[in-house]
Amino acid sequence: MNHITNINLSNSDWNTTSEDLIVTGVYEEKTLSPQAKLIDSSTKHIFTKAIESGDVNGKVGTSHTFYYDSKILVLIGLGSKKNYDGNVARIVSGNASRLAITKGKNSFAMECLCSGNVKHCQSIGEGLVLGSYEFLGYKTKNQKSSKLKSVTIVGCDSDLIKKGFEIGKSVCLARDLGNHPGNISTPSKLAEVAKEIATEGGMKLTVFDRKEFTEMGMGGLAGVSQGTDEPPKFIIMEYMGGEQEKPKVLVGKGLTFDAGGISIKSAGKMDEMKYDMCGSTVVLGVFKAIAALKPKMNIVGIIPSTENLLGGKAYKPGDILKAYNGKTIEILNTDAEGRVILSDALSYASKHYDPEYILDFATLTGAVLAALGHIATGIMGTDDNLINEVKKSSKSTGEKVWELPLWPEFCKQVESNIADVKNTGAAGQAGTIAGAAFLKEFVGNEIPWVHFDIAGTAWGVKPDSINPKNSATGWGVRLVLDLLEI
Repeated sequence: MNHITNINLSNSDWNTTSEDLIVTGVYEEKTLSPQAKLIDSSTKHIFTKAIESGDVNGKVGTSHTFYYDSKILVLIGLGSKKNYDGNVARIVSGNASRLAITKGKNSFAMECLCSGNVKHCQSIGEGLVLGSYEFLGYKTKNQKSSKLKSVTIVGCDSDLIKKGFEIGKSVCLARDLGNHPGNISTPSKLAEVAKEIATEGGMKLTVFDRKEFTEMGMGGLAGVSQGTDEPPKFIIMEYMGGEQEKPKVLVGKGLTFDAGGISIKSAGKMDEMKYDMCGSTVVLGVFKAIAALKPKMNIVGIIPSTENLLGGKAYKPGDILKAYNGKTIEILNTDAEGRVILSDALSYASKHYDPEYILDFATLTGAVLAALGHIATGIMGTDDNLINEVKKSSKSTGEKVWELPLWPEFCKQVESNIADVKNTGAAGQAGTIAGAAFLKEFVGNEIPWVHFDIAGTAWGVKPDSINPKNSATGWGVRLVLDLLEI
């Protein structure tokens, strides 16, 4: 709900800024960044003296504060110069924003700590915004929300910083939507946000309501949404900025609250099921960045959105539903609902867009958390080249992925005795892979596709300078934008 909203670029030196808090850097090799050298020579070598005394080691995450005249000068650790890359630049910039918050500043200045590589400038813009993020809008008593709104970058005027800044803001939108409770981030709210983004980016928006998508044959979404009075939505965003090229399609699970349905979840941590729509926030976050950056390509975003509750109208174990592509689904567990609503979205994308590829994002299984913890997202798919590109973007953005096999033996486990497929795999085995095997049934045979199970990374990760405590992460937005080469 709060993050830096303004960035100023200056090619001048540190002594031209009016900000009283200035952040520069030092490497583990005990060498200073360019602006730090200038400060050091103008302040009777206060940095050099601290380094020589052994008080400064330059490790990433460390910072040292000096006071000179009316200025607060901060020397922040950059780690080893030979290992300095975009991921370190992002972490360091996040540290700078966090430090400014702790000092109660509404603005500050930071050297462009790109280490001489302009490619790192984007990471700096991202880190500054991500590190400044806080979600405190619901606190009305003893509120200590940050005042930090602005940052001035000294020693660089690269547009890549502004690009990173826009990407950071898009991740923060995804975080906000995930962090809002289920009575705020409803399917209707997601549709409203999609409309705002579409208006900003000159996109086409289509939203089908319950009656419309039911009549269209989307039996998966219709079935799951039977148990809630909250109006479900099937949201389609189309950005056509390219020429005669196949669109890339992003699909996001928008389950805005998941009680498990008739196969009800246990009460412990059920409040966290507000995060079950974080697949949809990846799509909305990416499209927010697209609206700002306006790339020359064609991209489609699809979000099936509903709650999964229980009651007299709720779908039941044993029910058989028919998805948009005509395949029938045997429901053995109503808490495996995410794959059921995604069946319609993947079918719709395959039929109507002839896509270059499809990526889907979903907090799909607890099994992926057991396998990979809160460290990495599980990925599975049908195209090795596309998976390899995902892995490259993962390395570039620091958003870790791990490929799991999608062998025929696993796909056979989702075959049903009385329908085409069932929404569970073999009992107690390979639950994450079973989810992907199910989804594969609804993707066109010739379409490259990758599934991202973000149940372990969408929230609950270990806090650091760019990931706040007790918050949705917005995981995947940066990876997708890197993959799209926006």
